[in-house]
Amino acid sequence: MRRLPPIPTLLVALAVAAMLALGVWQLQRRHEKNAALALYAANRMQPTITLEGGDRDPALLFRHARTACLSVTGWARQGGRGTRGTKGWRQIATCRTHIGAQLAVDMGVTTNVGFQPHWPGGMVSGTITQLPDHRPLIAAMLDPAPRALMLVSDRAAPGLEPSAPPDLSSVPNNHLAYAVQWFLFAGVAIIIYVLALRLRARAATQPSPSAGG
Repeated sequence: MRRLPPIPTLLVALAVAAMLALGVWQLQRRHEKNAALALYAANRMQPTITLEGGDRDPALLFRHARTACLSVTGWARQGGRGTRGTKGWRQIATCRTHIGAQLAVDMGVTTNVGFQPHWPGGMVSGTITQLPDHRPLIAAMLDPAPRALMLVSDRAAPGLEPSAPPDLSSVPNNHLAYAVQWFLFAGVAIIIYVLALRLRARAATQPSPSAGG
């Protein structure tokens, strides 16, 4: 049997091993995501808690909470949707709580991009979600720390429509599809390499044009 070319074989083996490892990792992530979705569904039935600000625990997502916004230190805008289906700009207040921490609170949606909210703060209750992440995808992937939490208020500030509360269906759970893709990539790489070796062996066994004299 003709020896396999060492360097190409090593490179292909490393690539296939990496693809298989990524597929297994996606299966593990699918198991973790299913457990998280079950927790989120249970959170929606739990009693209301108090959110102080500075929280990052993803186990609190989709739970109903309240907070006391002593003052608003700033506003931010983010695309979103209202409870009536209105698409516009969510008005996110940065609130100072009684422990001195900051907490983002989604106070509603408007279609007016230039709208300036006039809400000084107060008691707020709503559903816990994560603060929108504006970082590039690579930067977010390299940072394993959970994102800060945000409260989506049940009642809107004056002049706004309440934002649609977080929806479990918006949580992506496509890890099984990614795992299948990685396994398929590994299989295709093996097939292509085997075909390349056969073509190489066939070319080596064919006589050269000058061999017949």
